[in-house]
Order: sequence, then C-alpha cells, then structure tokens
Amino acid sequence: MEKSENRLIAEQIVEAIGGEENIESIAHCATRLRLMVSDREKVNQERVESIDKVKGAFYNSGQYQVILGTGTVNRIYEEMTSLGLEGKTKSEQAKGAAKSGNAFQRAIRSFGDVFVPIIPALVATGLFMGLRGLVMQEKLLALFGLTPGDISDHFILFTQVLTDTAFIFLPALVAWSTFRVFGGSPIIGLILGLMLVSPALPNAWDVAAGKAEAIRFLGFIPVVGYQGSVLPAFIAGILGAKLERVIRKRVPEALDLILTPFLTLLVMIVFALLVIGPILHSLEEVIMNATVSILQWPFGISGLLIGFFQQIIVITGVHHIFNLLEIQLLERFGNNPFNAIITCAIAAQGGAALAVGLKTKSKNLKALALPSSLSAFLGITEPAIFGVNLRYMKPFVMGLIGGGAGGFLASLFGLKATGMAITAIPGTLLYLNGQLPLYLLVNLVSIAVAFALTWMFGFSDAVLDKKRSAKE
Repeated sequence: MEKSENRLIAEQIVEAIGGEENIESIAHCATRLRLMVSDREKVNQERVESIDKVKGAFYNSGQYQVILGTGTVNRIYEEMTSLGLEGKTKSEQAKGAAKSGNAFQRAIRSFGDVFVPIIPALVATGLFMGLRGLVMQEKLLALFGLTPGDISDHFILFTQVLTDTAFIFLPALVAWSTFRVFGGSPIIGLILGLMLVSPALPNAWDVAAGKAEAIRFLGFIPVVGYQGSVLPAFIAGILGAKLERVIRKRVPEALDLILTPFLTLLVMIVFALLVIGPILHSLEEVIMNATVSILQWPFGISGLLIGFFQQIIVITGVHHIFNLLEIQLLERFGNNPFNAIITCAIAAQGGAALAVGLKTKSKNLKALALPSSLSAFLGITEPAIFGVNLRYMKPFVMGLIGGGAGGFLASLFGLKATGMAITAIPGTLLYLNGQLPLYLLVNLVSIAVAFALTWMFGFSDAVLDKKRSAKE
C-alpha cells in the first residue's frame, strides 16, 4: 500500500532529527511541531528545512520546533505518533523543558503557560463586546427604524452577562490555571480564586467608585474583593500550589483528603486577603498607570516603538508579558489599544513575506513564502518570520519598519479593540463599533510599506545564489 504524503513527511522529519531513538517526546501547538531531542548534534538542520511543507525549524524553550502551519501540523503529528513516538500535550512537554534557559526565560515561560489557557474565554468576551457595539450603533439601528432607547433592558442585561462574567471571575480563572501549572490541585486554585471575589467582600469596583468602603482589618489593612485583578490571584496561586504540595507530604495519607485542602485554603485566603492582595493591588495600579502613560505618549510615538519592536519580542519568547497588560486594560477600560498596534506588526511581516513570494523565481521559496504570508494575515506569523523573513534577514527588518508605520497610525487614530488575542483579518471582529475603516487602513499601510521596502531593497534572488555558493 502506497504511503500518504504526510506519512512520508513524518518519516523524513524523524530521520533528519536523528531517528526515533533521538526523540524523547513530541507535542504540537497551532503551527509548530515541538520535539524534545536527546542529542542536538544528531539533528540535520538543513535536511529538516528542505523537507516538503516544513517552513522553518529552530530551538526555543528547550524544544526543537518545526514550523508546519495550521492544520498541517495536526496531520503530521498524528502520523508521527502512529510511528510509535510518545505524544504529549504542550503543557506536559513544557514541564520537561522547564529547567532550560535562564531564570528570566523560565519565569516568562511559566507566565505564558498560566495565561494562554485563559485567553479563549477572553477572546469570546471580546467578540461579545464587539457584537454589542455593532448592534448598539445608531446608524445600524436606524436601518430598522430604532434608536438606542428602544433596546430592551432585558437585552442589555443579557449582553452584560456575556461581556462581564469572565472579568468578574478573572481571579478564579488565574488561580485555577496557576495551580495547574505549578503542580497544585486546580480545583483548590479555583475555590481560592472564587474566595477572592466572594460577594461577602466589598466589591472592588464599588470601592473604587466610592459606592462602598473597604473593610479595615486591624484598623489599617484594607480588605476588598479582587474583581478583575490578576497579580494577587497569580501570586496566591503560585504560593498556594507550593503550600499544598508541602502539606500533602507531611499529613498521613488517611487524612490527606480532609486536611490538605482545608489547611491550604485556610492559610492562603488569610494570606491573600491581608498581605498579598493589598500589596500587589497597589503594584498593579503602578503597572497600569505606567502602561496607560506610555500608550498616551504624543505624536504616535508609543505605536511606532511597539509596532517596530513587537515581533522582535516575539522571537525572544517573552511576548506573553503583553497578556497581563491587555487583560488589565480590558478589565479597567473595556478596550485594548495594544491589539491594533500588534496587528500592524503581524500584518507587516505578512507583507514582507508576500513580496518575497511574488518576486522570487524559486518555486520552492514561492511555495513557502506565499502560504506563509496568508498565515500572517490570519494572525500567525511564525511561518513567515522563521520560514522566510528571518532566513534572509532584510525582509524581516522591512517588516519591522512596516509594523512601526502602521503602529504609528494606530496610535494617532486612537484605535482600541474590544478584546484580545485575535489579530489581522480575524481581528476585524474587535472593531465593529465604528472603528473598522481605520483598522483596515492601518493594516493596509503596514502591509504596503513592508511589501514596497522588501520588493525594492529587501530581497532578490541573488541572495539565494549567495547562500548556495556559501554551502558549496
């Protein structure tokens, strides 16, 4: 029986990486195959990159990552597991790579592992906000002979359930995910997070609005609920997970079910409300004020800088820090200025890859660059960056310039998304509240600048000839 194309590709990847004995485990994300290898010296980098459908390969976070693209990676992964290789979830494999890299890299990786699983809930919330903004527009309502005053209060209440729930219980989501990542029982983390937003506590938003007063424990420690807060739940989750493990080692097995959750929750809620919460809530305010201040820099400077450097930050792997800032902006203001700027950076890399794909006469490079540019326009830049732009460097730089140009305009126009985590073409759903034309404009500018600069100065097939000569 003839082997399928994906089966052959899977076998070629395994062979190029040094055979099955050199692969400890495999996992995958949206675009990349992630492999833990025993001996890096056995990996034939050039051979891996020459395999059909492979858009690039590199080491990151202690893993050898092969870029295959959305959809394709799932099929290749299935073929590799059918060969007998051990498949693991992304989070399980991340634990195996957790000891690699320096302390800062490990901290950022853990930060990302905590917040990435929460993002789908926030994506849905952002889309609900966008749809509500669309439905509530006066021009749209006028088409049906209605005004905003004609909207039912029950409908407004229903939309509030859709848009407010995730942020009201955000500490519960954060504590749950943090316990999961740091080796605790997720259900205990969930309960701890829910305790932080208990209705028995003064509501944080009401306290901030002057409608309620914080409870003063011992006369000077303010105790409130932590609706919408991230840092208190994050740190409480880390300490709580470690405390649970310490307690579990010391209590008799017969009493573990009773004592471990009881003592963990008792100690942590007291510590969270009286120590962690008041301190980190103040720190959160400092971070938020600094973020807002930077985003308000005049003349589009913030957009220019963020738009230029964002994809460089992505390469370093520390871009998950933006998650915290975006979540806080959405919780506080109901909008997210970062999204439009980041989208411009992403779209620009797609524009640069598109220029390479259209200009080159190499069939292999064209087959790689054109699909990679489409992937970037859908919000996933890894194939374009690692498969094309970084490989020839100048297209990547031209993409950075395009991202800076688009980010500059996004900042000048004051574009603000209703959500996070979806960008480029799918991101249009976050700008249905009257901002869509400007959102499309800044993205087109980013693509056009990156495309034009790459076409004129960033790439020619002479680069391919030089690379071939260097190999020979």
